Amino acid sequence: MRGPGPRVGAHVATTRHLCVAYPLATEAGLGHEGVLIGRDLLGGSFTYDPFALYRQGVVTNPNMVVFGQIGRGKSSFVKSYLWRQAVFGRRAWVVDPKGEYGPLATAWGVRPVALRPGGPVRLNPLDTGVVTDVGDDEVGRRRVELTASLAVACLDRDLLPRERAAVDASVTGASQRARRAGTGAPTLPLVVDALLEPDGESARELRTDRRTLMEDGRDVALELRRLVAGDLRGMFDGPTTPGLRLDAPLVVLDLSAVYHSPALGVLMACATAWLQHAVQAEDRHRVLVVVDEAWAILSNLGVARWLQASWKLSRALGIANLAVLHRLSDLRAVGAGDSEQVGLAEGLLADSETRVVYAQSPGEVERTGELLGLTPTEAELVTQLRRGVALWKVGRRSFLVEHRLATDEHRLIDTDAAMADDPPARSMAGPGR
Repeated sequence: MRGPGPRVGAHVATTRHLCVAYPLATEAGLGHEGVLIGRDLLGGSFTYDPFALYRQGVVTNPNMVVFGQIGRGKSSFVKSYLWRQAVFGRRAWVVDPKGEYGPLATAWGVRPVALRPGGPVRLNPLDTGVVTDVGDDEVGRRRVELTASLAVACLDRDLLPRERAAVDASVTGASQRARRAGTGAPTLPLVVDALLEPDGESARELRTDRRTLMEDGRDVALELRRLVAGDLRGMFDGPTTPGLRLDAPLVVLDLSAVYHSPALGVLMACATAWLQHAVQAEDRHRVLVVVDEAWAILSNLGVARWLQASWKLSRALGIANLAVLHRLSDLRAVGAGDSEQVGLAEGLLADSETRVVYAQSPGEVERTGELLGLTPTEAELVTQLRRGVALWKVGRRSFLVEHRLATDEHRLIDTDAAMADDPPARSMAGPGR
């Protein structure tokens, strides 16, 4: 019998050459500038900072979208991420539709701004604050765009040309009335009044009469009136309540009182508009704006249009937007397959070059994995991720990251207290909750 063949000697190479043979096992990561997220399962620690990566040219925008089924760890990641960014002097502004950011606010020494119909706090979504680098025309354009978006959402259809013109005229008229009264920014009640009782100058500019202009904007006025005198009054129907601490490191808008309202998307749009105006006026750089339960906004055509437009302003404003959704299919469940809503939702994803995906069901990945540019291997992997582990897509690069919590961070993120027999012990569960 022939003996064994000659043995093949071991191959010796430097790590520089081995990284070609095993590119995923020797991924260099995103550098060490930014907050520590956890452990790169393919080797080393994983840090992330959207502003640094934008400056380095790794991403073309600082926005992020986070997907995750309930209980897979997305909420833990978002809250601890905001908490850790505070070390770098970053501030965070959060639209919280379920009232889950209270413990984080407590740790920061602030109280959430709780909004409810008829409550003591009001926010004016048309209040642009003190903005010095844009002219009056641009401020007016933004107010008209937001008002039109709210009208589309309330009517659940596109505006007719004459309705759009009536909105434009009403915002202009309301702004003039506010200036004459010395109150500063116009309010939604002033806009509704201007729609129901247009002035002669507005009618003349549109080559019509007051009665016709009133009829053109009447349906819009009656729908917007719901925010002013209807069941949703008492939140966005007046000047912003004075004394709100806008310079706090964390500002949380708690909308849990209206979470089950069919108008949640409209209310979230008002809250998000106010937040972004306040950010622009107070601190234009390095602010994280979080929109939780973002599906509620994307399902409304008007506010989805407005949200995408505001997403595109992130670089100019020095803001990193972060949208939180449950499922990949949320992007396509906002409307019919060929609807504008779906196109806007996909556009929002395109304007977010960081995508963090926690475990998804196989059906979710089969239907929507191509939106994220997942390879077949990544698509299969996403269905098998354990709790606390996510696939990160940052620009053109992919990472498998296990989020880690420090011991004192567990108290910031527990959303399962109602399901636990012993809440304190439950909140100290393993890392990556």
